[in-house]
Amino acid sequence: MTADERAAILDAVHEFAQTELAPHALEWDERKHFPREALQLAGRLGLGGISVREDVGGSAMTRSDAVLIVEELAKADPSVAAYITIHNMVAWMIDAYGSDHQRRTWLPGLTAMTAFGSYCLTEPGTGSDAAAITTRARRVSDEVDGDHYLLTGVKQFISGGGEAAVYIVMARTGEPGARGISAFLVPGDAPGLSFGANEKKMGWNAQPTRQVILDEVRVPASDLLGAEGQGFKIAMSALNGGRISIAACSLGGAQWALDRALAYVHERYTFGEPLAERQSVVFTLADMATELRAARALVRDAARAVDEEAPDAAMQCAMAKRFATDAGFRVANEALQLHGGYGYLHDYGIEKVVRDLRVHQILEGTNEVMRIIIGRELLGGAR
Repeated sequence: MTADERAAILDAVHEFAQTELAPHALEWDERKHFPREALQLAGRLGLGGISVREDVGGSAMTRSDAVLIVEELAKADPSVAAYITIHNMVAWMIDAYGSDHQRRTWLPGLTAMTAFGSYCLTEPGTGSDAAAITTRARRVSDEVDGDHYLLTGVKQFISGGGEAAVYIVMARTGEPGARGISAFLVPGDAPGLSFGANEKKMGWNAQPTRQVILDEVRVPASDLLGAEGQGFKIAMSALNGGRISIAACSLGGAQWALDRALAYVHERYTFGEPLAERQSVVFTLADMATELRAARALVRDAARAVDEEAPDAAMQCAMAKRFATDAGFRVANEALQLHGGYGYLHDYGIEKVVRDLRVHQILEGTNEVMRIIIGRELLGGAR
């Protein structure tokens, strides 16, 4: 892709985000509204399969292009942008690991965003310890249904739960630990599939978050994604992209907050002078901008590492996710502080971004887990 083509795409994404997302972000947050129509418009722009191959409707863009797009979307609404990244992760997994039949069954709808996808790894008792999941998939065969699996278990904190047309469910088919996990494509209308109540959350209110409950859900053997026992590898490879995407969401939300703070300190006077003339405020803004620029560099380096299949890509993604989500939350929180009491008001939008960005330090692997990944890679390479 040429620089001119990339600029044209980003201009189109900016126009979409500022026209279709930004004017409604506060209302969607307050009403806890899932904006299906706006997401379908995003699908028409090619945002439902950013890194999916073109033969099934994808845009076939690199991860380096994707993080620029996600950051632009998050400047308008981090909650909606984050759901788009999760949906894209599901589409990429099917594109990368699915059979030709699976790709052609699911990806045209997902890339157009006329159908939504959800990723089901986390369970109530196994948050960061993903290899310890207990949802089971028992393989059976009979004359009526042939070879199939029966899935039973509960998945927790599932974005898009109750809205998705397809769920990628990680379930145990073998021994304890990572090697006994497989991935399955479960249709949203499968018998035995049900959902908990929409969780009442601190932020991310424009996307539903529910338990996904599987009670002997019958899945044909042909809906196994990849090979049996490959599920954990598939899940972790998807999380590399997921981590840099959620990092890019933090960049976009925090940049929006910084821009608002820069405008506000020129307008707000205290003790006869604008806030922008106070050295403490100048230093705070300088630190905010510096942290965001450093975070942006890490995110773009990690995206390039994924594109190039660099051997340390997983570590770079963990570094980018840890640093950018911590920095993004700090910057948004400082922007709120600079707004004083007005920052605490819903109508200004700052407190919404603070709430939305806080969860980025937890999901796609907590930032404590990111440190474990980084540290183990460093220690392993030092031997």
